[in-house]
Amino acid sequence: MEIRSLGPGDGDAVQAASYLFDAPPEEAVTRRFLQAEGHHLLVAYEGDLPVGFVSGVEVTHPDKGTEMFLYELAVAEGFRRRGFGGALVARLASLAEERGCYGMWVLTDGENKPALVTYAASGGSAETGQVVVVWTF
Repeated sequence: MEIRSLGPGDGDAVQAASYLFDAPPEEAVTRRFLQAEGHHLLVAYEGDLPVGFVSGVEVTHPDKGTEMFLYELAVAEGFRRRGFGGALVARLASLAEERGCYGMWVLTDGENKPALVTYAASGGSAETGQVVVVWTF
């Protein structure tokens, strides 16, 4: 397994991993994400095949500092339960620490047992009582 950090100019690598995303990545949005300071996209490879990714966004607030928001984690069906998800989460957590983040957080569905197991195995702990409020535009 190799984990690569993608950055500006790696749009082709994102397209090569497009089957891992919920929808096909859009070129302009991909470019914006990869160029933005504090945005991170780590891709796991088995040989030359992209088999998983994790994305993270640094979030800063004046009275709290900077924390890492684990935006999304995905691992291809045939590569699950082989340590790819945990390795991606651990690498993002290490990156967050290197960049001075005081913590990392993620939202997931309470029914998503594989995600909850992966996050717990990576050192995360679930907090209860949260409510997600969304605005759709």
